[in-house]
Amino acid sequence: MSGREQAFITALRQIAGDPAARNLSDDAAVLPRPSGDLVLSHDIIVENVHYFPSDPPETVAQKLVGVNLSDLAAKGAKPIGALMGYSLGPDYKWDQAFLKGLESVCHQYSLPLLGGDTVAVPRHTGHFSAMTVIGLAPSCGVPDRRAAKEGDDLWVTSPIGDAGFGLNLLKQKKNINHSAQEKLVQAYRSPEPRLKEGIWLAPHVHAMADISDGLLIDAERIANASGLAVRIRLDRVPLSSEAISCFGDTKSTRLQAVTAGDDYQLIMACAANKRQELLKLSKEKQFDLYRVGQLTAGSGLSLFYGAEPIKQPDRLGYLHG
Repeated sequence: MSGREQAFITALRQIAGDPAARNLSDDAAVLPRPSGDLVLSHDIIVENVHYFPSDPPETVAQKLVGVNLSDLAAKGAKPIGALMGYSLGPDYKWDQAFLKGLESVCHQYSLPLLGGDTVAVPRHTGHFSAMTVIGLAPSCGVPDRRAAKEGDDLWVTSPIGDAGFGLNLLKQKKNINHSAQEKLVQAYRSPEPRLKEGIWLAPHVHAMADISDGLLIDAERIANASGLAVRIRLDRVPLSSEAISCFGDTKSTRLQAVTAGDDYQLIMACAANKRQELLKLSKEKQFDLYRVGQLTAGSGLSLFYGAEPIKQPDRLGYLHG
């Protein structure tokens, strides 16, 4: 083990304080068996694919944790641990800044870091990092993409599109010079998993997922998995005031919002007779919830603006590979 790798692991020990991590001095963590089912998920983020080389290292750590915890949020699960894989590059200061961001975000979401692995990569090789998260399933059962029912309403937490608009600003190399633009860029760099909302919503929904690749494509995935069709009302999709101030509120803007991805909002199918119940829940818990469509018999996705049918965009969202 190199001196740099040893120094990195020593710094990680300050974050991995849970007894199950064994001070990162063993080859494996030992997590006490919880009462209930476990939910597990794994995601990798790669430089020049999921973030820019110029992005602050702290936000890269925040994105790594955020995208992984978002999968637990979609299952209504409570995080109980994580394992991380990390590529050590040539820039010691970058690694230290990443650690600072990792410590902050793990503390924010009460996520115990239990262990993992590090690997030194050659100079000029892009950074990558991976995380496996472990969650405790809700007692009501884990929402399943395959469980939507004909006639279900389709709901989302909000806003939709901020991360995609922030990515556009960065790609255009805009001078980020006011608070609205800064918030959009922050939405792209540092997604916030909707863990509390997932726990609150799980007992009330038939199906739930997080919006990682775009509202349209993730809605279609729920419909396909459930053997149904889905209708989306573009005019009901929630946009933030920052997105509207920077990009306007047009059909084109809304189509960009629903196909961009990286939102990490929740999308769910719920029985139509529970509309008031969901709205009451969102008011009591003080989070936003919007009804944007419906699951119907058939297959495929159809798009409307009010009562007007809208031609589908060529791309419904981000496709891997």
